[in-house]
Amino acid sequence: MLLPGLVNAYPEGIGGEQQNGSETIDDVAKEGCLCHGAEPSNSVMILLVGVPHTWSPEQTYNMRLEIVGGPATDMGGFSARVSAGEFSGDGQAWEEDPMTRTHVSSSSRIFEITWTSPSAGAEHIDFWISGNAVNGADGPAGDYWNQLVFNLVEVAADDGRGTRTLIAGSGTPEAPEAESGEIDLHTMGAQFRAHWLGLLGFGAVIAVIVFCGLLLRYGFSTSYKGRSNLLRLRYKVNRRGDQ
Repeated sequence: MLLPGLVNAYPEGIGGEQQNGSETIDDVAKEGCLCHGAEPSNSVMILLVGVPHTWSPEQTYNMRLEIVGGPATDMGGFSARVSAGEFSGDGQAWEEDPMTRTHVSSSSRIFEITWTSPSAGAEHIDFWISGNAVNGADGPAGDYWNQLVFNLVEVAADDGRGTRTLIAGSGTPEAPEAESGEIDLHTMGAQFRAHWLGLLGFGAVIAVIVFCGLLLRYGFSTSYKGRSNLLRLRYKVNRRGDQ
């Protein structure tokens, strides 16, 4: 990862306390990948597959972490922390802390993670997972990240509810800003030709409405001075009642 104010990348993972410019990040997993943007982005979805509804003491839970969206590359990474128990699987512990996990290579966005629950008595256990999708270029421009935070409640034995998939983000692409500070029309899904065809169609509808209004006003009005002799004669006949 690339921290603001620094020029060093960390493709082999990161976690724990880090320096972010003039401030100190308490934990990357908790506070997010601020090196890739000040705020999380819906351009990136964090999916965690195989998450139990509750946890039982001293059990092993296999989960799959997927990072979807963002730049059109296969490059990404993650930083995870749990309040109790131990992580294992893909990646490595940060500074040999078994309650943390991070990537060891930025060449993948899919990671198999195993969590081993602690002994009884921990009750609520919190999970923090921050994931990013990067474009491989120097600097954070074009990189996005998101965060998944959840907790599990302790039960004495497996409650039989199976597992679930947790998702953070909607995967909605975010249009980049043009150099002028305005949003480029093409990033909003409207091609140049389609844009002008839409304007022409709107103008045609307005023209038809105006034409119909003029036709109704001057073509069929019995009080208009410039009506034809035929309409004038018909008007008089109708007034006499002579059919």
